[in-house]
Amino acid sequence: MTSTPVAVLHDLHGNVHATRAALDDAWRAGARRVLIGGDVAYGPHVRETLDLLLGLGEHAVWIRGNADRELVSVALGTPPDGLPDDLVEAMRWEAAHLTNAHLRHLEGLGHRRTLCLGELGDVLLCHATPRADDEIVTALTPGDVLAEVLAGVGQDLVVGGHTHVPLDRHAGQVRFVNPGSVGLPYDGPGAAWALLDGGVRFMRAHYDVRSAADEAARSGHPLAADLAATLLQPPGGDAATAHFEDVARARRKT
Repeated sequence: MTSTPVAVLHDLHGNVHATRAALDDAWRAGARRVLIGGDVAYGPHVRETLDLLLGLGEHAVWIRGNADRELVSVALGTPPDGLPDDLVEAMRWEAAHLTNAHLRHLEGLGHRRTLCLGELGDVLLCHATPRADDEIVTALTPGDVLAEVLAGVGQDLVVGGHTHVPLDRHAGQVRFVNPGSVGLPYDGPGAAWALLDGGVRFMRAHYDVRSAADEAARSGHPLAADLAATLLQPPGGDAATAHFEDVARARRKT
């Protein structure tokens, strides 16, 4: 059985220009279905990005990310415990720019979903890992920890995200891939995404990052300056991976 190419977009973070560029690339590559792997929230143009994606209709399959979950919680007046004050302020700003329909859509999403994708068979789509929408897996995650994360998974392929750095690893027979971030990549410029077309192809859509950063800076988002700076000067894949692994190691000790 052959596969119609499927695009996977993770960690869009309110960057409508990057999202549009990734979608344009996906259509040119023959994709007719888009898997939206979460974290449309936390960015300067969440409403515009949501509207663009909602316009895909039945061509899109959605799950939520931790930022989407946090945005809904803040909008409902119940910020998650431990969410920093600056992020609460940012989420309040974003929620104020969304309609109730936008918020209901995000609220109704789950954090994982299984799909049958032709030659790839059953694929598990999640935002971070099958266990949680904010669990960290990187190139530095010890093999035994990765095996524990993926224990009990019945699919051969798991597609996750969250760390904004592309990744391709195995734990036994299970392959874990992270397409990177569309809207806020840490490993370099351009919108990172993946094409599933019988295999996994890591893709990069190029667009005017300078213009997107300038628009972000003018958006009024409380963290606009930080978001724009990250777009223009990503920290680099190795540095981001080391930082995330430090966070994950500290969590495993608690």
